[in-house]
Amino acid sequence: MENCRQIAKQIRIDCVRMTNSGRSGHVGSMLSMADLIAVLYEKILNVDPKNPEMPERDRFVLSKGHAGAAVYSALAQKGFIPREWLSRYYCDDGKLMGHISHKVPGVEFSTGSLGHGLPVAVGMAIAARYAKSPRRVFCMTSDGDMNEGSTWEAIMFAAQEKLSNLTMIVDYNRVQALGHSEDVIDLRSLKDKLELFGFAVREIDGHNCEEIYDALSKLPLDENKPSAIIAHTTKCKGIPAFENTVKSHYKFIPDEEIEAVIEAIKEAE
Repeated sequence: MENCRQIAKQIRIDCVRMTNSGRSGHVGSMLSMADLIAVLYEKILNVDPKNPEMPERDRFVLSKGHAGAAVYSALAQKGFIPREWLSRYYCDDGKLMGHISHKVPGVEFSTGSLGHGLPVAVGMAIAARYAKSPRRVFCMTSDGDMNEGSTWEAIMFAAQEKLSNLTMIVDYNRVQALGHSEDVIDLRSLKDKLELFGFAVREIDGHNCEEIYDALSKLPLDENKPSAIIAHTTKCKGIPAFENTVKSHYKFIPDEEIEAVIEAIKEAE
């Protein structure tokens, strides 16, 4: 898993630089999911940068589209896009939008407003079943996503259809745009709720690459149910001064702090 840890570290460094150059926010949301994205793209997803449209590829939908820079970094490391694109993230002359866009090679679906990703992923899973395709569908959601009615409609429908080819990964960092999740809409116990709605559920440490891989490599959790992986994460993981803070949601690291922050990420275990 050492390679996954190095990929996750590079994702964090890239996101700090990208949000700084674009003078844009959401670095906290990006850093919380870096380890999950690293394991997905390095070990789990059946995708090919030389053939990004291959019909039997796995589908990954990032419902928390504001954190798309983390996926852009993974795509660059995987060879889907040139690394130089990262330096013009969210800039007028750049190719990478602030919210994830399907115009970027390797991205399946554009997202922005929360609650859109899982319904689309459910549709993709249904389509794969009708096509008798072995491709799998993964969707990463967030605390904010889990506040949306459309997300729960999709959860109910996926369970009704027994979509065992669908996996929802919840980046459960417990902080969202306007506050700590327990103060906005308290999701506890999320595991109990999802099981009552018909999902097979496993909870993991979302920063432990071995644990992430163990969970994602043993899917489906139940042959007759969609799977949910609740990944317990830390908002803005890797920048101690901003971890678990609401302000990190719209944060970018200013010029005078960026090198010190990047050095701290490099030195972190």
